[in-house]
Amino acid sequence: MSKREPIIGGNNEDEAPAGKRGASSPPFDEMLEGRARGDLPEERLRPSRLSEVIGQRAVAERLAIALEAARMRSEPLPHILFDGPPGLGKTTFANVLHNELGVELNITSGPALDKKMDVMPYLTNAGERSILFIDEIHRLPKAVEEFIYPVMEDFRVDVVLGDGMAARTINLPLKRFTIIGATTRSGMLSAPLRDRFHMHEHLEFYDVEDLARIVVVNAGKLRVELERDAAYELASRSRGTPRLANARLRWVRDFATARADGRITLKVARAALDMQEVDREGLDRQDRRYLETLIQVFDGGPTGAEALAATMNIAVDTLSDEVEPYLLRRRFIVRTPRGRRATSLAYDCVGLIAPPFDPLAHDEPAPRGQSRLFEL
Repeated sequence: MSKREPIIGGNNEDEAPAGKRGASSPPFDEMLEGRARGDLPEERLRPSRLSEVIGQRAVAERLAIALEAARMRSEPLPHILFDGPPGLGKTTFANVLHNELGVELNITSGPALDKKMDVMPYLTNAGERSILFIDEIHRLPKAVEEFIYPVMEDFRVDVVLGDGMAARTINLPLKRFTIIGATTRSGMLSAPLRDRFHMHEHLEFYDVEDLARIVVVNAGKLRVELERDAAYELASRSRGTPRLANARLRWVRDFATARADGRITLKVARAALDMQEVDREGLDRQDRRYLETLIQVFDGGPTGAEALAATMNIAVDTLSDEVEPYLLRRRFIVRTPRGRRATSLAYDCVGLIAPPFDPLAHDEPAPRGQSRLFEL
């Protein structure tokens, strides 16, 4: 039987109506003033209340309504599924919801629940209206998925005792609680499991304004002075991901402490990120190497991921899961039936001139130095 994660108790002090939470965030200038006064929360980078969540406004509004309805009816929250790329706040929302309700939060992950009996302690020990958070829920084995179907619908567990003809089934009632699932690949969830979540929320990438607000708030929690322009510089190089913005902030803080006077100015932020080899587009060394290989070795493509991975001496999964998503989102590359192809933006990024576009070559640029067989 797997080892259980510790249960986290809720905190519902100073409660405010849920309808007043998550609807807006303080203006940027007010955050800078608050940081200077030192009146920001304790040193925890994740928000603990819905009113502290920055970005994902539509999701926060819907969750505020669900919280208010659950309080009014004294019922648990509906089962919720969060999906989206890593680092956008799926775990953060689970922590926020358990703090808002003041209930227990039990945390596990799909790979940890290998057998039916691995999930039993989480189900039988769940308190009334508590929350069970399952990270990477798409990695649950099929047998475990089917085992929790009656849990999500009827709050009961069907336990089989004995073997063969002597076997019998016992229906074990459970307390009413909420299952919150998080996944980066919702398409890998089976339809029966996905449909049992009453709320399905997709988290989007953050814009620069929201990321800059997050950087300012977390700089205050880390007790470091931060200029407004430096906050935007960090935000613009963080790929729309708060987790990456926090990592960049910690590195810049260390750089400012070791190489400057401890204050994060625009000059210090740029010097620190340049030293980390993160450019103005948010691309790191591996991203640029990918584009240079695609353009210089394969003439801009199209080419397959396996050929690129072999040339770069990198695993294919690393390219497809870590490198390509951001390049595709920023339109540096496109996927065609014949493979990956670099766009004109990629050529500009690496400082090269894109080949002329040939509309008669199936939307692919004409190879450099090669004329057409037939001229019209």
